Amino acid sequence: MSRSAEYSEGFAKNDEVKIFYRDYGPKEGDPILMVHGLGAQLVHWPLHLINFLQEHNFRPITYDNRDVGLSSRFSGTPSFILDYIKYFFRMPINSEYTIDDMAEDGIKLLETLNINKAHILGTSMGGMIAQIISAQYPKKVKSFTLIASTASTPSPLNAPTKPVRDLMMERSNNPNASVEEVIKREIKMVSMIGMEGRVVDTPEFRKETIQNLNRSQDGSGYARQLLAILASKDRLRKIQKIKAPTLIIHGKDDPMIRLKNAYKMHRLIPHSKLKIIKEMRHLIEPEILLRFKNDLLEHLRLAS
Repeated sequence: MSRSAEYSEGFAKNDEVKIFYRDYGPKEGDPILMVHGLGAQLVHWPLHLINFLQEHNFRPITYDNRDVGLSSRFSGTPSFILDYIKYFFRMPINSEYTIDDMAEDGIKLLETLNINKAHILGTSMGGMIAQIISAQYPKKVKSFTLIASTASTPSPLNAPTKPVRDLMMERSNNPNASVEEVIKREIKMVSMIGMEGRVVDTPEFRKETIQNLNRSQDGSGYARQLLAILASKDRLRKIQKIKAPTLIIHGKDDPMIRLKNAYKMHRLIPHSKLKIIKEMRHLIEPEILLRFKNDLLEHLRLAS
């Protein structure tokens, strides 16, 4: 049995919002708060990354962002036609909550676990949330690892590729898709944003997709999280205040968040390091972790 098979779970509260978390331990390990991306549940974190951190005496703590998994849900129904027009013309967009609210969820989780200071690791939307945690709560942050993310608010000039964007809109518009529709959509998405040439449509992938779907039940939070991203102001000034040692990891051919975003953040975050991975797109497959695990370990150990 891997060490990641043993964990504790519970809820943290941010006012009326309940955040479900999983603490992989060990309790004596150096805590690392892991913040996931758009629509992702805590079960979407790859176990090879969790195990790697545990093997080196770190304590991975993962959680469902608000509006996904077992955390509190909201009820708004975005108007996609109106919001798309606003997005295209770069007009203000309203949402039920912001990326800043989601950052506060992470802080409340640390407080619930009586953790005064932790390493922060965020990927994609989770990287946006983690930027705010690192900038606004510097005393809580030992180090910051930013994977496949951006400090800019997505715009028509800095958006995912059209195939990815179309699939994102399809998911937003159809939160109650059938099980087979969800499986087909997930296979298509992972094939586009994962490593080129990887065989995705396997019995194991289909089984995991069904398990994750059953765990979450309601897929409507994806659209509201996406709206929160679009409604939030860019963080280009904010990230310049980050004091923690920062490692930026980005795939050379990321179709979700373009590489130029990594270069821009590297210029703006003081004393940051940038690791570009040729074979990486947007996900952290085992082969991709091998490309940066030594950089990550050195980064975390120097800040411990």
